[in-house]
Amino acid sequence: MEARFRLAMGQMLVAPGEPDRNMTRAVEMIRRSAEEGCRVVVLPECLDLGWTDPSAGWAALPIPGARSQELAEAARAGGVYVVAGLTERDGDQAYNAAVLLSPKGELLLRHRKINELDIATSIYATGTDLAVRRTELGTIGVTICADNFPDSLALAHSAARMGAQMLLSPCAWAVDADHDNARDPYGQLWLDAYVPLAKYCDMTVAGVSNVGWIGGGPWQGRKCIGCSLAVAPGGEVIARGPYGEAAEELIVVEVAPREAIGRGTGFSDALRARGARL
Repeated sequence: MEARFRLAMGQMLVAPGEPDRNMTRAVEMIRRSAEEGCRVVVLPECLDLGWTDPSAGWAALPIPGARSQELAEAARAGGVYVVAGLTERDGDQAYNAAVLLSPKGELLLRHRKINELDIATSIYATGTDLAVRRTELGTIGVTICADNFPDSLALAHSAARMGAQMLLSPCAWAVDADHDNARDPYGQLWLDAYVPLAKYCDMTVAGVSNVGWIGGGPWQGRKCIGCSLAVAPGGEVIARGPYGEAAEELIVVEVAPREAIGRGTGFSDALRARGARL
């Protein structure tokens, strides 16, 4: 396992229901990340169509499929790991999904969001699996946005018990159109989740949100505002993306994953020793 490497957080603009434009941006983020010497790139939730966009009903594609393959080719061209959110079609169901792709373009892991917001359950079916994958950079777990809500951290803790040293999460963090960030700074919800996870489980945790307006669906008229967040093992915030519906940015951060704190029942013992309440 490499002790330290660069991770890219691709806080990209997502245009609702415009997969060609969005995939072009995603591929460009991967290319730029490779040029910056990054080993891992994390991209937003439902980057192809936009979170809760009605086009999920007819424009979602299978995984593996054309869009996951386009990302895989970019991963292979850049020699980087890619974690990215895609809208997946499986039979008559659509899923809010994410993929982990290897530097060779292999599909290592597919996660389907489990803790979907109530307003989106008519659009996306519920995921039924949680997994991690071992790599030369460490063991990677993938969750999606609200999977890591403070009241649903059982999912992240389960990934940690499976050995995850990094928890990487495509997200779509949205606020009302008139939200005043100076008066009500965004992000405390995620700090309340990510910091304890990183502190007690000794994991690197990174969530990457898109930016841009939500053009349809139950939250039409709200805006995604970035504020992507990375927290190091021990709980130190090491990167925060800018705020705003136009705040597209590639954020590069150096990370140093640590060994898992324990295995089996020893994991609980390690949590108690760190002061966690079980």
